[in-house]
Amino acid sequence: MKRRPSSASGTGSEADARTNIATRDLRADRRPSALSRHGLDWLNFLLADVQTGVGPFLAIYLAGRGWNEQRVGIALTIGGLAGIAAQTPAGAIVDRFKSKRALIAAGVIALAIGALSIALFPAFWPVVAAQILIGAMSTFFMPAIAAISLGIVGHRLFNRRVGRNQTFNSAGNVAAAAAMGLIGYFISNRGVFLFVGILAIPTILSLWLIRPGEIDYQLARGAGGDMDGPNSATVLNLLKDRPLIIFLGCAVLFHFANAAMLPLLGEMLARGKGRASMMFMSACVVTTQFTIALIAAWVGRGAAAWGRKPLLLIGFGVLPIRGVLYILTHNLYLLVGIQVFDGIGAAIFGVVSILVIADLTRGTGRFNLTLGAIATAVGIGAALSQTIAGVIVHHFGDHAGFLFLASVAAAAFAILWCFMPETLEQPGEAPAPASRAKS
Repeated sequence: MKRRPSSASGTGSEADARTNIATRDLRADRRPSALSRHGLDWLNFLLADVQTGVGPFLAIYLAGRGWNEQRVGIALTIGGLAGIAAQTPAGAIVDRFKSKRALIAAGVIALAIGALSIALFPAFWPVVAAQILIGAMSTFFMPAIAAISLGIVGHRLFNRRVGRNQTFNSAGNVAAAAAMGLIGYFISNRGVFLFVGILAIPTILSLWLIRPGEIDYQLARGAGGDMDGPNSATVLNLLKDRPLIIFLGCAVLFHFANAAMLPLLGEMLARGKGRASMMFMSACVVTTQFTIALIAAWVGRGAAAWGRKPLLLIGFGVLPIRGVLYILTHNLYLLVGIQVFDGIGAAIFGVVSILVIADLTRGTGRFNLTLGAIATAVGIGAALSQTIAGVIVHHFGDHAGFLFLASVAAAAFAILWCFMPETLEQPGEAPAPASRAKS
């Protein structure tokens, strides 16, 4: 597999950026305290618990209250659109704002308020307002956690740290899905959203275990030199980066195909099964997240040993297979088992996408801005997926919806295979920052 060409012939400022960021990466060997490492572990675990409650369970909750597929799709899409509008600005704010922990705390509080609003006022406009709040404020989570991780461990250990983050995030999702499934079955679906509000408290407390003095601000934003110096790439420079644009396009298609699959499955399970559907959805989420927890750390190590593209091809390749399998059986236990493919794809994309962005923006000072842009692309794909797939299912049935999503996933795989270069540099090769257009 071909490697990306070295940018050793780049400008003097780019060479300085690479030298400076390498020096910062080596300084003090980037050995954070156990307290900060464990605080980051707990943050990923508990934040996953909070987010799970307003994810796939929302579709079941609304369907159980008489909402049809189109109405559910509209509510979910509006929340997605709010996230789309906020993602890139959120990444830019994370680049500039030194207290990443405060941004995460604000997002957790907003998410808890939104969940409680859904529980207490499940009418259309209160749910829409809650979705806007949740969609906008939760955009800080991914770039802020990635920034804290990079600022604590540096580039050399970032592969393993991202894999560890994903492992704890998925373990939290497993615990939350199991707890919320039991709450939905034995108490009520509404209890799931009340539980989210309670979980926000320990999530915020975990932030204070992370020592802010151990977060290198320049490393956290992918900068190699002065904060406002020539090493800060402009947005226009980023838009001229061909590998970055290709990856953004692939991400849109991947999440367009992926985002609607589990909610559509949830709506299908909700028909005629009453409260038992919440248990089956819980089992689906547990299966997915348990799979991610098992392989995420391996994905982080494999991305360093094998490269990014081979793993991405596996992650993209299982998605069309999953979409086709959904239409081949109505057995509830087999449908739950199919979620293993969801776990494989989510683990690979969740870990490797962050590493690809770190590769492409190293030395530019725009790591978090670019993460925001990738999250915007993901949000576009997910939001459009919810509405379009909901309309297709409403008019043509479940099989048509899943086959449509599978075909989009196959197109994403083909584009990745043909056009996306490898971004992991060979040993001794200088990174090619995205501060200038690639040939």
